[in-house]
Amino acid sequence: MTIDLRSDTVTRPSPAMRQAMLEAEVGDIQYDDDPTVNLLQERIADLLGKEAALWMPSGTQANQVGLLLLTRPGDDVIASQGAHSIFHEAGGSAKNAGIQFTIIGNRRGFSAAEFSEAIKPRGHQVYPPTTLVLVENTHNRAGGTIWPQNEIIEICKSARSQNISTYLDGARLWNAQVETGLSLAELADPFDLVMVALTKGLGAPGGSMLAGSSDLIRDAVRFRRMLGGAMRQVGFFAAAALHALDHNWQRLKEDHANARLIAEVLAPLPAVDLDLSTVETNIIYFDISNPNLSAMDLVQQAREKGLYMNAMGPKTIRIVTHLDVSTADCKHAGEILGELLSH
Repeated sequence: MTIDLRSDTVTRPSPAMRQAMLEAEVGDIQYDDDPTVNLLQERIADLLGKEAALWMPSGTQANQVGLLLLTRPGDDVIASQGAHSIFHEAGGSAKNAGIQFTIIGNRRGFSAAEFSEAIKPRGHQVYPPTTLVLVENTHNRAGGTIWPQNEIIEICKSARSQNISTYLDGARLWNAQVETGLSLAELADPFDLVMVALTKGLGAPGGSMLAGSSDLIRDAVRFRRMLGGAMRQVGFFAAAALHALDHNWQRLKEDHANARLIAEVLAPLPAVDLDLSTVETNIIYFDISNPNLSAMDLVQQAREKGLYMNAMGPKTIRIVTHLDVSTADCKHAGEILGELLSH
């Protein structure tokens, strides 16, 4: 038996989700006549409290479209350490939007004060102007941590006062919602533009959503096409996402509990450096303190026992729980890791 904890994107459609896809009414999204996509876009816009939403093939493409919409080449974008648009998009932010990042704060984000100190003025003959602030909630490389909403409100308030746009990479905003109890609309409200993924946590086989004002989403259609996202009968994907919203969203707390279960096995081990306070949702990042064991060594040893994980650095491991692994699976994963890391 394999326990795959590499990512919450490895899930496979359930029989019920497959049936929903089979029965989906579809059309051509380039002509705005795919009724299932239109229904999904309306539902997501309503959930996020925005005027409009647009289906995107992936979260990475959505993030890239967001940068094209809200910046110009040569602009400065403020983001936190480990932001997805910096580390996980193959250099697209530089290639596509031509922007540079100013990285501030720590793995868990940054404060409104740190943001204000990092802003570069417009009109300076040397500095690139800061035109966008990017927040990732939950924060993947911080271990799925949730940004404090009061801090987000202050950051966005400061940005707005200085004509700086605001973007939320909310790929796992679903996780933040079920953990905090705040509505998606509350979490998204401070931002001009918001992305949510349908494949992470929710378990749909493809797609992400970009939501914002009607004007921004109208312009996003062109950039989606520019980046190769001009798909056609997307209703099959949209039907899967609608099924996921109804059946897979509120169960995310199970994933959070399973991640905590594994983390509580790992944290006391002498060979492990793990701050339990960072395990807030479904992601665990931990470092190996054993000088004779690398992350890739541990990944390989675990794989031989049927446990799949990702090495995120020479000594860093990431584990992600999801709907395709049970509590029993996660208990067994903890036992495997406990055995391997106790040698």
